[in-house]
Amino acid sequence: MKKSLMLYLFILAILMNIFTYMFYSREVKFGQERYDKTTKKLRDSISLVSGKLAEADYFSLEHNQNAQNYFDNSASGGKVILYEKLIPVVTEKLLDLNSNPNGNPYTGQDKIGSNKFIINKVKILNHRWIIADYSNGELWGEVLLKYFVNGDESISFEVNQSILYQK
Repeated sequence: MKKSLMLYLFILAILMNIFTYMFYSREVKFGQERYDKTTKKLRDSISLVSGKLAEADYFSLEHNQNAQNYFDNSASGGKVILYEKLIPVVTEKLLDLNSNPNGNPYTGQDKIGSNKFIINKVKILNHRWIIADYSNGELWGEVLLKYFVNGDESISFEVNQSILYQK
């Protein structure tokens, strides 16, 4: 009786070990599969976002080699203007004009009532054009500007087209 009880306990212990081994080995396999699926999804998401970012930055001075080459006048004995330094300077000059009491003159809009139009966001598209978002707190619009780097390294702007959205 004691031998058969020990035999049953031994067989039960072996079965429990087999079931425990199978459970944990499948749990590891399941965890690895879940990790692989999540990793693949994240890689796909990252490549999708990277593609969209590259598409969105297609029209920007930072990614336009031809526009960057425009500022390299070293072949003709001229000066080289680094676009990395030019972008913040042009943006700052344009945003500094927001302090004008009548609003930024390069929004293409006159002051309406007591609210002046100021430029909120600026994107330099290439060596000649800027697109900017402006508002007076109630009305919003966009403006396409031309900019020029003069011989004395001053920056001048010219409104090409402006649009004011309806409320």
